[in-house]
Amino acid sequence: MTAGLLVGAAGLAPGSVLSALLDRLPFVSLDSGLLPVEQGVLFELRVPRVLLAALVGGLLAIAGAGYQGVFRNPLADPYLLGAAAGAGLTVTLVIVVVGDSGVVPVAAFVGAVGGVFLAYALGSSAGRGGGTATLVLAGVAVTSFLTAIQTFVQQLKVEELQRVYSWILGDVGGGWPQLLMIAPYALVSVMVMLAHGRLLDVLAVGDDEATSLGLRARRVRFFVLLAASLATASAVAVSGLIAFVGIVVPHVVRRLAGWSYRIVLPLSLLGGAAFLVVADLVARTVLAPAELPIGVVTAFVGAPFFVLVLRLTKRVDA
Repeated sequence: MTAGLLVGAAGLAPGSVLSALLDRLPFVSLDSGLLPVEQGVLFELRVPRVLLAALVGGLLAIAGAGYQGVFRNPLADPYLLGAAAGAGLTVTLVIVVVGDSGVVPVAAFVGAVGGVFLAYALGSSAGRGGGTATLVLAGVAVTSFLTAIQTFVQQLKVEELQRVYSWILGDVGGGWPQLLMIAPYALVSVMVMLAHGRLLDVLAVGDDEATSLGLRARRVRFFVLLAASLATASAVAVSGLIAFVGIVVPHVVRRLAGWSYRIVLPLSLLGGAAFLVVADLVARTVLAPAELPIGVVTAFVGAPFFVLVLRLTKRVDA
């Protein structure tokens, strides 16, 4: 985060940036030497962007870890139950029909929650207790259905495709309003997931064994999925569809720190924040003054990551 604040296309002097940041602390008075317009760049553009990248990255990573704990699969991701497809459909409808970009965050949030709700309702109705396999299949079905509708809507108004794809590729430059908008939802979802770390460890042994130990597996799965979906919807609402964060970060944390979710969840939160801040730093500096979509940067990391996972899995199997 310090690197994200010090480096940018505006070329602010690092010493002046540090002085300006320290000057905002209580009982500290420093002359940064920054002009008013440079102060605006720092505090109205760069600071909220870094904070939003950290919040979105942390939410996606901890949500991915939560999904992986519920489904007992280290390659599950936050978009597994249709959050991305639901958000993509509602945002496409807003851009094509309404044309007002100001309501895109709200539309994305509603769509993400709606997609997960459809998948959970379908999975629960198809099998008693909404087992993990049933939920995954329901998520695949809902994702395919909503994506098909989104594609159809896009073809009706091809001239809006660029705006839709710009949102899909991700952006964390929304500023203070979007940061404050999702902060309450982020706090609630993170608190709920951190409180369920020990229960996810018990759930990892299987539903029958967990039930014999006195754990209500269905209830734990419901609350973790609810919190993880809320975190995902909050992140999607302000950043678009940023891929791979929810898979890469928890997987790396698990390899470095072990499989206990009491450790994986908080470290995924911190690791995801750091990862996306670095990705955003690369996105806005590598082609400065132009910017790469942040989703492109995370994809460059995610694709080689899966190759590495396959190679490591092959070595273990051998």
